[in-house]
Amino acid sequence: MKIRDKVLEFPLIQGGMGVGVSLGRLAGSVMKEGCMGVISCAHPGYYKENFLKKNRECNLSAIKEQVDIARSISNGKGLLGVNIMVAGTDYAYIVKESIKSGVDAIISGAGLPLDLPSYKEEKDDVLLAPIVSSAKAANLICKVWDKRYNYIPDFMVVESSEAGGHLGFKLDDLVNKTCESLESIIKTVREIIKPFEEKYNYRIPIFAAGGIFDGKDMKEAMSHGADGVQVGTRFIATHECDVADGFKEMIVDCKKEDLGLVKSPSGFPGRGIRNNFIKNTEAIGNISVKTCVNCIKPCNPKDTPYCITTALVNSAKGDKENGLFFAGTNAYRIDKIVSVKELIDEFKGAFV
Repeated sequence: MKIRDKVLEFPLIQGGMGVGVSLGRLAGSVMKEGCMGVISCAHPGYYKENFLKKNRECNLSAIKEQVDIARSISNGKGLLGVNIMVAGTDYAYIVKESIKSGVDAIISGAGLPLDLPSYKEEKDDVLLAPIVSSAKAANLICKVWDKRYNYIPDFMVVESSEAGGHLGFKLDDLVNKTCESLESIIKTVREIIKPFEEKYNYRIPIFAAGGIFDGKDMKEAMSHGADGVQVGTRFIATHECDVADGFKEMIVDCKKEDLGLVKSPSGFPGRGIRNNFIKNTEAIGNISVKTCVNCIKPCNPKDTPYCITTALVNSAKGDKENGLFFAGTNAYRIDKIVSVKELIDEFKGAFV
């Protein structure tokens, strides 16, 4: 498929997962199979020695390092994206550094990326894509981008409530299971963006995300109007995933009853594995923050339930007792670790 002047051999995006879950090794391996690999810009420099003291500098330098790693692995195939949280305090710095590093696409969620086009200059060959969970959000982004920047999204990721990580839904709807279905969101978004597509004479590709487990799910999403899919959790259980084996084992070993909603300092509801860490924060109360890197705008160290940076770094390092392990609703169906090639070939096989 084509996205503007860029080509994907197979319309699959590997979801951006932080901290340290999807870095250059995973992204490059996905690119090598003709898909879009994505580096998460949520603390990509967590592994650096001075990370806590020079957080911004470490993260910015890590972006270039991880982009180079991905490019070296991909052998010139596929596309390279980055995932950047709108809620991050260093959002502007991260966007600018990503463009400077020559990524093919910027995918942005955890908030509405209303000013994202302002960072792109005419010379910049980068695709801009918001993550949305409703037609209302898609419409607002298109309206603002059109009015302010004479621009519309190059593609969109439409995410359902079954995704892992931070979710764009109200907590009550998640608890009561009254969230709009992925099928419905795809259809309503496709309808709401039509006037913008007609104005710019460009069909915006939609990638369906949230609960996409296999090629059957991919074909189902595409039958409802999606042009491709974004898959996150399944890529954690790959040999090439950048996290420690402990994280991968948490995914492979988890049961359906282990998965659920988790409270996040970001202000957004989250979904992950309800391990002892999560249960303890709910039973005992807030865990005091010893070192704050001021990473996300909504978080106040004085009353935050826990430090999300510390929790996610712990999970990246495989600390099963003290880590926050984000995962989608179908994580329990994963029973083994495979290669990226095996996983993508499984999806491709549904279309043979």
